[in-house]
Amino acid sequence: MLFLSNHEVRALLSLPRMLDVLEVGFRAYSTGETSIPPRTAARTPSGLLGAMPGWVAGEGLVIKAVTVFPGNVTSGRASHQGVIAVFDERDGSPLCVMDAAHVTAMRTAGAAAVSVRALARAHTPTLAILGAGVQGHAHLATVPLVRDFSAIHISSRNREAAERLAALDPRCVVVETFEAAVRGADVVCCCTDTHAPVTHHGWFAPGTHVTSVGGTFGPELDPQTMRLCRVFVEWRGAAENSPPTGAHELQGRDTSTIDELGEVLAGLKPGRQTDDEITVYKSTGIAFEDAVVARLIYDAAIAAGAGTALDL
Repeated sequence: MLFLSNHEVRALLSLPRMLDVLEVGFRAYSTGETSIPPRTAARTPSGLLGAMPGWVAGEGLVIKAVTVFPGNVTSGRASHQGVIAVFDERDGSPLCVMDAAHVTAMRTAGAAAVSVRALARAHTPTLAILGAGVQGHAHLATVPLVRDFSAIHISSRNREAAERLAALDPRCVVVETFEAAVRGADVVCCCTDTHAPVTHHGWFAPGTHVTSVGGTFGPELDPQTMRLCRVFVEWRGAAENSPPTGAHELQGRDTSTIDELGEVLAGLKPGRQTDDEITVYKSTGIAFEDAVVARLIYDAAIAAGAGTALDL
């Protein structure tokens, strides 16, 4: 069995290739070529431990154990930590154990980037990123791969964190408030650890594409935005299961009013229909994303002769 450290995972993961395999995963899920049971979680007073098994036909069989402890930011430790185990889908043999932190960060932002590629208008000069933590960094690394932005607004409740993130790209400018960052933006990526909405529907210009990957412990998007805009998800279970399996913003919502992004990518449902409609991609994270990305990294490790071989 192979072991891959965080450093090795980072070195092996090609972000453009990751976006392509994530599209494969989205389509496979929405066309019934996966087995993805709802994730479960054990809660502690300060966080949770989640278990996420998943199989994508021909693309990966994995289980991820991941902890989410938001308070870790005060001690300099990552809020999301864990491991992913990759198995042979033919006989169940364990193939690899890898650090999950970088996979979780990049596949989450990468899935949002896939939604931008599929749903945003072709001409999108301005990107706004709300939040400057791990996901803010991951979105800055992935979303500009799918659109040619000329300006990127960075906003965070932590000014120093926003300045550090903005320093990574000359297109970035720090904006004091979330509202100021959102107004006039063509794509808005919400990446916060909020317990309450950080947006207001009136801030979004016609035609904006909005992504939301935060909200583990509360809604990130305001109710009016969720009610008035077209909503796309990884899976309809986001509305059928209570948090943290499902999304706070979608609780009690009729699933016929939301579409899976994979249905759009597979040509089963329409994506953006007019230049003026506001589209929303609400993410909860789902194991098919871990499966395809972990398998991509494992295959790259085998090709490069990377990692450490272990005996169980």
